[in-house]
Amino acid sequence: MSVIRHCLRSVGLLTYRASSCSAEKRFSLFSDSPTASHWSKVVSDAEKIVGYPTSFMSLRCLLSDELSNIAMQVRKLVGTKHPLLNTASQRNLAEITELIHTAFLVHRGIVNIGELKTCDGPIKDMQFGNKMAILGGDFLLANACTALAHLQNTKVVELVSSSIGDLVQGIYYENSYLPEKNNITDDIGMSNWMEQIFLSHGALLAKSCQAAMELAKHDSEVQSLAFQYGKHMSMSYKLNSDLQPFINGKSCDSSFSLNSAPVVLHQDFIGREAWVQQIKQTPLKGNLVDLEKLQEAIKSGKGVTSAIDLCCYHGDKALEALHSFPPSEAKSALENIVYAVTRFS
Repeated sequence: MSVIRHCLRSVGLLTYRASSCSAEKRFSLFSDSPTASHWSKVVSDAEKIVGYPTSFMSLRCLLSDELSNIAMQVRKLVGTKHPLLNTASQRNLAEITELIHTAFLVHRGIVNIGELKTCDGPIKDMQFGNKMAILGGDFLLANACTALAHLQNTKVVELVSSSIGDLVQGIYYENSYLPEKNNITDDIGMSNWMEQIFLSHGALLAKSCQAAMELAKHDSEVQSLAFQYGKHMSMSYKLNSDLQPFINGKSCDSSFSLNSAPVVLHQDFIGREAWVQQIKQTPLKGNLVDLEKLQEAIKSGKGVTSAIDLCCYHGDKALEALHSFPPSEAKSALENIVYAVTRFS
């Protein structure tokens, strides 16, 4: 599951204040490489603080007498301005943001019919699948927008709705930079890459963190810090994700992209002309460039180490944004999320 789905469940952590502060856990930014089990534990610990394991209640929870009693007490608080109700607005915001992200993931599942072959299956089935992906994504997005309006906060509506526009623009940029069939990529440049990734991966999380501060009635300075945390956290995670095919010791797989951060940095270092020549000189695998051979050539350059440095840089900036928040279990959990994606051997 992607970082946004994990982190959005912890948006409320930024305003959570533990009744008793425990000692903060410290991890080295340069210890062992992150593993799926370590990442899952970090997220699980964060979810325990906000009080629920997922945005969608399980059947077990719905049948729980304890949960029913809590819901009954919350209903009694409606109209009383109790601070607990403000927290429930923040949880709704996390669910709304996750719905938006999921809707775009569903939309991305649309298949390009023109590229299909007869061996891929019946075209009619693919066309039906595309229709269902469009309708399903639209349904989730419509529900998110309806729930967003129910928050009755103009600034929050403005922030989250603008992030939807950012997502659309970012995905458009991604599609426009897709490599051709001969594997010759466009000259993106790292500055354009950063802008594109913020739009398609970072804006939703950053603006959701800022919106959580707005719901909690924090001033613009605190909102800005929350925005910076979300922005740099998402950038750090994306860099970590792009680095995995180069550092996990496995051969090239479908996760390797010619528009990933290490490749873009590699292009910047050697120059566009040298990059094109390197692709042309790479052995073919079938009718396409052997990506595994190309990956090895990239690993021998400076792109991978530079991407690691950039990942740690954004992790440090995310931690810096948290410094102004008072010590709490929530703050430690948010720090641990950063440590989990900035640990490299």
